Amino acid sequence: MAEPQAMTTLEIKVKPGSKRPGVVREGERLLVAVAERAVEGAANEATIAALAKALGIAPSRIALLRGRRGRIKLVGVTGISAEALRARIASLTDASVSLEAAR
Repeated sequence: MAEPQAMTTLEIKVKPGSKRPGVVREGERLLVAVAERAVEGAANEATIAALAKALGIAPSRIALLRGRRGRIKLVGVTGISAEALRARIASLTDASVSLEAAR
């Protein structure tokens, strides 16, 4: 039987309907700006895709744990160690990681 993977949690802030989509560090948390509006889960789906792209992991490795209807969300990340995840977050500059190439 396969051993369950450890999950690292991140608190993020989401800005739906943004004219400038991207991921940026905002102190201890990440700000994920997405063009999609918060209608029928579109912004949540876009948030997971944007976060996965910025961190270089598959979207299937990210789960929305809390905050489906709010801007502050708790996500769980699997398939990567907490140390490696922290390093990837630290490598993000305070300048936005553009998501325009993903479109």
